[in-house]
Amino acid sequence: MGIRIVNSRLYAHLIFWICVIAFLSVLFQVGGPGYWAVFKVLMMLIPVHICYFYTLSYIVIPRYLYTRKYLQLALMLLFLAFVAALAYRLIEILFADPYFLKEMRKFNPMAKWKKLDGTFWHQLSNPEYFIHALEQSNSVVWIGLVIKFVQMWHERKQVALQSELNFLKSQIHPHFLFNTLNNLYALTLKQSTKSPEVVLGLSDILRYMLYECDSDYVALRRDVAIIQNYLTLERLRYGDRLDLNFNLKGEIGEQLVAPLLMIPLIENAFKHGASEMMEEAWINIDLDVDDRRLKLKVSNGRPDPDHIAGSSCGNIGLLNLRKRLELLYPQRHALTIFEEDDMYLVILEIQFGGDVSAAILRKEHPKIYPVPEVEFGTRTSSL
Repeated sequence: MGIRIVNSRLYAHLIFWICVIAFLSVLFQVGGPGYWAVFKVLMMLIPVHICYFYTLSYIVIPRYLYTRKYLQLALMLLFLAFVAALAYRLIEILFADPYFLKEMRKFNPMAKWKKLDGTFWHQLSNPEYFIHALEQSNSVVWIGLVIKFVQMWHERKQVALQSELNFLKSQIHPHFLFNTLNNLYALTLKQSTKSPEVVLGLSDILRYMLYECDSDYVALRRDVAIIQNYLTLERLRYGDRLDLNFNLKGEIGEQLVAPLLMIPLIENAFKHGASEMMEEAWINIDLDVDDRRLKLKVSNGRPDPDHIAGSSCGNIGLLNLRKRLELLYPQRHALTIFEEDDMYLVILEIQFGGDVSAAILRKEHPKIYPVPEVEFGTRTSSL
């Protein structure tokens, strides 16, 4: 991976300098003696641009700008600008300008160039030509630095986004695990024979969180499998006291989705619905999937009409989910919440992006886990 990144950077730098030479060749050819002569002149001067750029980019800026030594940075910029202009002017006087005039005289033997009038010191000390050299030596370099700064800004933004995503996922994992352990604890208090089954289900969920959720995207079929596993554990916990219905519509193929996006909404239905209702507790979960989008609808009964949307998922739940959706699916998601006196309904819609391919998943997770066959109620919600 490191070699690949280095090669990519080398190619990018090579392409940049080729573009610079091509652009300057076209620019200076206007009224000149031909592309080949202009190219030769540029090859005499391009080392000044290259040395100037890489000295600034890899020595001066990291040493002074990144460490906030602004006075030293300003002095070094002035010094390097002067040295680059001086080197540029020396090459012009000694090599580039005489060669250029020689090529011009092939077309016009009487051609003269005022720039070459006078002695060496007279040409070098001419302020007009020195300022011109200062402009020429800095133009290409600072275009390159602007491109570098934009690239650095983009990379740091991506790192910041990735760090925020990792932080949000780190909040989800213990929260999800804590709720599942509570289910296991409730069963062990009752000395239920279903406890071993819960432990097996919990181990699969742990495996998913520890080894598969590091990627930004996972197979949708695997995420649905974890949801079904979680629903199985909850069904074991509540038994006949809960009317639980899970309906899956559409075909799950190789779609990719961010891991554990749907779980907070489903957890919320149990935490603030079934767990607080002593009787007639119900939860309907409808998942509609196709190649382009995912639509999850979770509805549940609520005992207390005074609950508000923000408290339903809590700080870790709903707010966390909204942030992850904004980062991973900008302009490609919708989260809608409806509240009634006796019912709570949330609808999550996600448009799958074409920038994430199944090939990424196959590379990171060669084994695609099948969705386990879990039977739930078949009653379809009327909502």
